[in-house]
Amino acid sequence: MFFEAIALSDAEWQAIILSLKIAGSAVGWILVPGVAVAWLLARHDFRGKALLDGLLHLPLVLPPVVVGYLLLLSLGRHGWLGQWLYQGFGLSLPFTWQGAAVAGGVMAFPLLVRAVRLSLEAVDPKLEAAAGTLGANRWRVLFTITLPLAVPGLLTGTVLAFARALSEFGATITFASNIPGETRTLPLALYTLIQTPGREAAAARLCVLSIVIAMLSLMASEWLARRARQRLQERDR
Repeated sequence: MFFEAIALSDAEWQAIILSLKIAGSAVGWILVPGVAVAWLLARHDFRGKALLDGLLHLPLVLPPVVVGYLLLLSLGRHGWLGQWLYQGFGLSLPFTWQGAAVAGGVMAFPLLVRAVRLSLEAVDPKLEAAAGTLGANRWRVLFTITLPLAVPGLLTGTVLAFARALSEFGATITFASNIPGETRTLPLALYTLIQTPGREAAAARLCVLSIVIAMLSLMASEWLARRARQRLQERDR
């Protein structure tokens, strides 16, 4: 009886696997731009920096449905960017798992940028200057000094972004809808079960599973950051 109560159905497994796929893809497409933007904000002062920083953090304070609607307006087949993608490459993002990955990535982007930026700002600029005086160019300093020292923040930001994309609901359901096997991620599957009479047990299973995955993500983020800091300290000795 107990094992039957906790056993996941094929549809529930499908939602879990799809969620992991979408969250992984979301992190994949925001990782390089996120690090680049974090480096720009951490190492340069320019006109409009406060505005750019505010725009990057908008997804954290806007209702996710608003973000999804804006994505629909811009990346839909008749949107200013979506029309170009569809006519030029035959790519249509709304109501697809790729669209769900875009929505998750947009919502997770500020968390990634913030974590990496804080880590980059903690790197001593004197170390970068010393490498420059020894003949290293800007790119070599970035990849051999700055980014290795910022690895703890990079790992933390990546895991947090993955967890945020995994839990995304509002932007995903607005931009990618709730299509079984295509865009029905774990949060959307839980929402569907809550709306279905007699599926309380299944909804409870997914709720517990969501909590477990979130906790594991946070613990993994802390463990990876701690391990990275320890290795940096051992290397400096």
